[in-house]
Amino acid sequence: MTTYFPNVDKIKYEGPNTTNMFAFRHYNADELVLGKPMKDHLRFAVAYWHTMTQDGSDPFGVAVNQRSWFGATEMETAKNRVEAFFEILQKLGAEFFCFHDVDIAPQGNSLEEFLQNLDEITDLIKEKMDQTGIKLLWNTANLFSHPRFVNGAASSNNADVFAYAAAQIKKGLDISKKLNGENYVFWGGREGYETLLNTDMKFEQDNIARLFKMAVKYGEKIGHKPQFLIEPKPKEPTKHQYDFDAATTMAFIQKYGLQDDFKLNLEANHATLAGHTFEHELCVARSYNALGSIDANQGDVLLGWDTDEFPTNVYDVTLAMYEILENGGIAPGGVNFDAKVRRSAFEMEDLLLAHIAGMDTFARALKNAAKLKEERFFDDIKEKRYASYKEGIGAKIVADEEDLESLTAYALKHDDIKMESSHIEYVKNRLNDYLF
Repeated sequence: MTTYFPNVDKIKYEGPNTTNMFAFRHYNADELVLGKPMKDHLRFAVAYWHTMTQDGSDPFGVAVNQRSWFGATEMETAKNRVEAFFEILQKLGAEFFCFHDVDIAPQGNSLEEFLQNLDEITDLIKEKMDQTGIKLLWNTANLFSHPRFVNGAASSNNADVFAYAAAQIKKGLDISKKLNGENYVFWGGREGYETLLNTDMKFEQDNIARLFKMAVKYGEKIGHKPQFLIEPKPKEPTKHQYDFDAATTMAFIQKYGLQDDFKLNLEANHATLAGHTFEHELCVARSYNALGSIDANQGDVLLGWDTDEFPTNVYDVTLAMYEILENGGIAPGGVNFDAKVRRSAFEMEDLLLAHIAGMDTFARALKNAAKLKEERFFDDIKEKRYASYKEGIGAKIVADEEDLESLTAYALKHDDIKMESSHIEYVKNRLNDYLF
């Protein structure tokens, strides 16, 4: 069997003082945090698309990534990628993976050929899964890259495109059952509009909901019910996407009565594009009991597009992990590295180094968040801030025992209101003590 990374052994935890590039400094899979192994808190997954098919090109430069799995035909390359991918997973100790249908198999010259190619490649993937015990966190259909999706998929003005998208989703659910996928994701890369001058927004959103309901019904028919996830993103490639952020997507889910079947898959870089922090998006989803899974990456606030960098900002990731702990965990979702190496990191082994960095960052963040939770750092701050609602008039407001008339009578007698400082700079300074 070909070894694609002959110079790298299985990556192990060696502690923060190691000088070994190919070792974990902070991620110790079996270390107990809040009574549970790190690996079970984090449920790390590797994204097939950025890891195996991204070539390092950008709008201003050609491909630079050095990859050794290219064969004489597209199918030979696809099979080589499966071998290389599972070698990456095993060396990282990652227990899950994710993919789009077009990532793993060439589309060929017809839908029929594409479906046949998917069958052949997923047979090979299943063999690898059975051999290694590695699991499918989620899969999805790419309904945005091909020219047929120029005007969207479910939101397309062309009914033939809607039907083609439905066929891809059906196959995706068949594959999910075949590989025992724990989740199934919908990302509407072009489900939005360019201009309202020629767009019937309500009709397009109605059609998206129709397709989602078809997916739920088909899953029930074949006896496979993964956790369905919608991944919000505000823009790029579509000028205005219908799943703009967590709140917008939850409004859609509730409008169409999908709340019993759908949760959210949230990405850090998408939060940045929406003008939010990642922890904001996670908190919104958690407030709806809809936090399903996350895509782990980071954006660059100086750049206005989806840079998908590997997460290395311990501050941001700590606050995200705190929300996940407050959620009671992320399972059956996970932490999927929807991230790509920088264009200057073009060697094969950079794929491993980048994932090590991301996994170490989340491990540090997990331990930080656990300590914040154990010591009630945020709980105590919030309890003090909202203490006026624990007794007196505040307690009556919360108990729905007051109305506008009674509150007016109260306010007339208590209009000399004393406010307290938040001391927010002190709070942030104390937070740094947990991080560093």
